[in-house]
Amino acid sequence: MNKLVFDIKLIKEYQQNRDPYLLIDYATEVVPGVSAKGYKLLKKDEWFFKVHWPNDPNMPGMLQIESLVQMCALSILSLPGNKGKVCYLTSATNLKFFKKILPDSKLYIDTKVKSFKRGMASCSGMGSIKNEIVCKADFNLILPEEIKKYSLNKI
Repeated sequence: MNKLVFDIKLIKEYQQNRDPYLLIDYATEVVPGVSAKGYKLLKKDEWFFKVHWPNDPNMPGMLQIESLVQMCALSILSLPGNKGKVCYLTSATNLKFFKKILPDSKLYIDTKVKSFKRGMASCSGMGSIKNEIVCKADFNLILPEEIKKYSLNKI
């Protein structure tokens, strides 16, 4: 299987999130349609640490999940013909948060595509810091442009 590496420039070519909402920095291994791994360096000056919470800064849980989603989206967007398309999160289940993610951490992200058919993907992901799991979730992604191809109401 072809394994790809994405630096921040390439990530921005393949998906549409931008700062301050881009929550991945580097993809160390992307297998199109199968999996994506990488990380986010969480610097002290990240916008969310200033407000969540001033006396106890930590990464909000939903942003942790969003980082998993963004990493996994690369495995879908790296399939032929999907580069630069919009990919949406439609649901997330089995969310688990085990430890706070603090400033100056490196969040390692490991995601898998369990199935991808007709523009709909079932996925899972987990985040870890220093080899300890800090969060995990199952989630569904869609490519609206792909789903339209299978619509019965073609306008």
